[in-house]
Amino acid sequence: MCITSLSEKFGIFNFTCDVCGRELFTGARLCDACRAALPRARCICPLCGRSVGEEGVCPECKERRNACEKCRSAFLHEGDAARLVRRYKDGARYLAATLAGEMLPLLPAFADAEALVPIPMTARAVRRRGFDHGRLLAETLSGLCGLPVLAAAVKQRETAPQKTLSRRERERNLEGCFHIVRRAEVRGKTLLIADDTMTTGATVHELASALLRAKAKKVYAVTFTSVAYRDVFGLPPAETLRRPLP
Repeated sequence: MCITSLSEKFGIFNFTCDVCGRELFTGARLCDACRAALPRARCICPLCGRSVGEEGVCPECKERRNACEKCRSAFLHEGDAARLVRRYKDGARYLAATLAGEMLPLLPAFADAEALVPIPMTARAVRRRGFDHGRLLAETLSGLCGLPVLAAAVKQRETAPQKTLSRRERERNLEGCFHIVRRAEVRGKTLLIADDTMTTGATVHELASALLRAKAKKVYAVTFTSVAYRDVFGLPPAETLRRPLP
């Protein structure tokens, strides 16, 4: 895996910070102050990579192991990091370079990965958004690290918006929605899912499960941001707490 910067690979230089707009003449996408201020996790679950309040595997991964062997995120999904993701999804395509550039330093943790796999969208979702943000991000990251993009899966049906759903509801919502169409290229490979953010991990789990059923050797995931695990003391999910006593 050969890792290069955007300016080295493409001769692309940025002249303003993508967060604050300050003038830059170094080829960086972010000024030093804004980059340093992006929220980072102090302590992460070694499996899902989400921020946790204490060392060790988070309660959700203890309850149900993610199909991804290991997940890592550059930043927490808060503040300017979350705003960068929203701007990107809302049509600021040039921010693919910013997100990919910040994900790049995480790739040595996946040294045995053989290809990048984007999260697929339905054709209708691509038309609605105006571009395939997952594919563009994976292709930009590919240009930096040299790993090929393997668009191995398709999304077979539209799913309900995930924003207001619990983890279990997200899992049910996504169940069976991904289909592997390039099974021969998946078989025996160690694959790295690339995405902009991870909330509960339900999406990468569902795609990784489909890839493993297609005989992938291992599956990892890397994202620009991830949502911190909130139940740091192992409390049951909110929907469990809301159930009436028997």
